[in-house]
Amino acid sequence: MQTMLPLSMQEATEALVGNLQACEAFVRLRQAQARLDNDPQASALLEKLTQMQAELRTKQVSSDLTQKEIDALRSLQEQVQSSPTIMVHARAQQDATNFLREINGEISQLLGINFAVFANRSTCC
Repeated sequence: MQTMLPLSMQEATEALVGNLQACEAFVRLRQAQARLDNDPQASALLEKLTQMQAELRTKQVSSDLTQKEIDALRSLQEQVQSSPTIMVHARAQQDATNFLREINGEISQLLGINFAVFANRSTCC
């Protein structure tokens, strides 16, 4: 089921999207993502961290997690945190998220409702 927005709402939505894409926080995020995508070492570290976290979660549920595995995870986390490319990307993501929270707050004030909660419920289930 597709809902058609009135033309004025479509135009306002398109303007909002355009302004968001042009804002400094999202420009920095796209640049940081491009640097991350072009840094095979940083990408490999993140992939390895994601895999290890998933494996250790599974082991934790079945109580098979060892101290050696926990230490290996901590070591890998330290490597990730020492990567300038990864940390710039993480900061850019956080800045963009914070900016969106501010935008959600502004929209909520204008509408008189908690826009983010309402929007999240409409896409759920």
